[in-house]
Amino acid sequence: MNLAIFDLDHTLINCDSSSEWSNFLHEKGIFSDADMQRHQAFDRDYRKGCLDLDAYLAFVLRPLAEYSRAELDEMHREFMQRICPSITQMARMLVDSHRDAGDTLLLISATNEFIITPIAREFGIENIIGISLETDDEGNYTGRAVGTPSFQQGKVTRLHQWLAERGQSQADYEKVYFYSDSRNDLPLLEQVNQPVAVNPDPVLTLTAAQRGWPILDFV
Repeated sequence: MNLAIFDLDHTLINCDSSSEWSNFLHEKGIFSDADMQRHQAFDRDYRKGCLDLDAYLAFVLRPLAEYSRAELDEMHREFMQRICPSITQMARMLVDSHRDAGDTLLLISATNEFIITPIAREFGIENIIGISLETDDEGNYTGRAVGTPSFQQGKVTRLHQWLAERGQSQADYEKVYFYSDSRNDLPLLEQVNQPVAVNPDPVLTLTAAQRGWPILDFV
């Protein structure tokens, strides 16, 4: 029995879903030009490995509290039209190959669960870990995150929590794959026995080459 774990942004999709969501909100007039400049600054910090996660979450989750869940879900259906073209046939084939082999599929992302869940389901992945969001009694988002953020070492923590909820541990799987593009995912890449770099950033490219990890290019 094997477990195949996939990062999302720049791994299964050739874009950053959170940035694309901000672009979408900008086109809708919900985000201002100043908002976009701030998000671009957060993106630069993420690529450098120095993202202030609390500040970033406060910024990106704010709009979710301004609309009902029904309104957000309708917006996301429109948003998917800009995400689907960034899914390559190679990415779909990778996921399908693990499904056909009978492997358990899991998507884990540092992007929030509202954005990533419909994208994961586009791949037929039902096990999903993202930034968990607080909701009110009516199921609407409050704009706050809850639990351990699935970012850097937090991805390891959230994976272990997910396995424990299933009465499992990593030792229950002969092979545990993790596919990622980012230096920020090195804590989890170093935890699994089948790490794979996909469209890797410069730091991960160097690390993968030094450690003999496979490198895939879906761009």
